[in-house]
Amino acid sequence: MESELSVRDILTNDYVGVSESDTVRGAVGLMREERASCVLVVRGANPVGIVTEWDVLGVVDDEQDPDATTVGDVMSSPVITFDPNRSLTDAADVMARENIRNVVVEDEDGVLGLVTQRDVIAAAGSFQATMTPLRSSDAAIEQNQGSASDERAPQSAAAASEELETRLVANGGDEYTTQGVCETCGSLADALWDANGQLVCADCRTV
Repeated sequence: MESELSVRDILTNDYVGVSESDTVRGAVGLMREERASCVLVVRGANPVGIVTEWDVLGVVDDEQDPDATTVGDVMSSPVITFDPNRSLTDAADVMARENIRNVVVEDEDGVLGLVTQRDVIAAAGSFQATMTPLRSSDAAIEQNQGSASDERAPQSAAAASEELETRLVANGGDEYTTQGVCETCGSLADALWDANGQLVCADCRTV
């Protein structure tokens, strides 16, 4: 029986929380300290916005003072939230459709964590690796042993994983569909590639 991953399976419980009155410089300091690509803006226990690396770049590009600009001035709001039992495929669909990289996971008790685009892609790759279809020669042996029905489930799971990954990856390869900041050199790139668990630009990819 095929088992589909849920948002709960990959969410990051440890997230960086800030308030609307915090300065952008303070938020950036926390992002660098925690090596986080975003901070969650909370009002009490309720998530009201997200500030990402893109929002910070906007502050720089607009020549705003990060010490005088508050998180509330630049945050993206409202936040998109998922129930922890929502499927990973649904998460990939929403993130691609809304062109977002981070979603909040919460239940009736409050915020459980965050899911990033990188989490989704990494989970898709790991799931596919653990559910690789049998080689044709192995399949013949399994069939002779009366286990052909067991073989179909891993193939279906791998196909689902491949479909999930292609929702966020271009051309079936390792090039991502969205722009981003290279995690090696820090430059803004039109396309990023996965290299040893990091999102890197074309120049750093060849190093």
